[in-house]
Amino acid sequence: MRFLVTGGAGFIGSNVVEILEDKGAQTVILDNFSHASYKNLLSVKGEVICGDILDEKIFDKLPKVDGVIHEAAITDTTLKDDAKMMAVNFNGFKNVLDFCLRKNIKLVYASSAGVYGEGPSPMKEEQDKIPHNTYAYSKYLCDCLAQKVRSKKGSPLIVGLRYFNVYGPSEYHKGISASMIYQLYLQMMQGRQPRVFKYGEQKRDFIYVKDVARLTVEALQLKGSTIVNLGTGQARSFNDIIAALNSALKLDLKPEYFNNPYEGNYQDYTEADTGHLRSTFGAGAQFSLEEGISDYVSNYLSV
Repeated sequence: MRFLVTGGAGFIGSNVVEILEDKGAQTVILDNFSHASYKNLLSVKGEVICGDILDEKIFDKLPKVDGVIHEAAITDTTLKDDAKMMAVNFNGFKNVLDFCLRKNIKLVYASSAGVYGEGPSPMKEEQDKIPHNTYAYSKYLCDCLAQKVRSKKGSPLIVGLRYFNVYGPSEYHKGISASMIYQLYLQMMQGRQPRVFKYGEQKRDFIYVKDVARLTVEALQLKGSTIVNLGTGQARSFNDIIAALNSALKLDLKPEYFNNPYEGNYQDYTEADTGHLRSTFGAGAQFSLEEGISDYVSNYLSV
């Protein structure tokens, strides 16, 4: 079996490629390297194609594949260029979707918990969507289009995965878009107090990238099209992150709190309802926050 991974040189995409290849699949990585790192592909055996999902002609040049995992996107929610965000995330998705429909092959794509905005938690797949920014809105539009196509008879498998707050190895190139966990790790390794918004009690559903990549690959084997939350089902605070990092690093640094400059456009609380995830996949995330941070620090950040 051979699978195309768009954004395969990026954070989640490169972890997905690793899982696929560990399972014996062949991979084709399509990435324009604008939000990626070649270092994430140094151990990859698959074919690497430097191309852009906005280029419709690139899809005519791709080798035959059995399915697509679509990870390519702009994920920096602070980006001010709304036109670029919408073009890459929505128009690019349409190109990928059209390719899968023409070839009648499976599509698993990355959506986002951002579509829920400040909606009630635990967040259920069917609840109202209240995207707070252009990034979240672009993902909302992708979900709407996928739902429309899924409802048509004869469409191939289309699975949307609403990722919650993902962290873990291969995110280092993301800069300010890297996870809160990685940002705080960098501060603490320099002996600085970890800085978080007042008073560190904002809660997010943090999920380790190893769980995300594993479940994303497993989605290729689902029997029916769907959209599903990928989270742990547990909301944890920024203070919890600091405590876990202190434990993993054998430190005792106290947080420094400051005002949130993104008030009104910021999700203070996210928690996935994982009922659909568990019924669809038969299992959910395996790593707790403490276990994920311990593995991340011990095996990737301290080597």
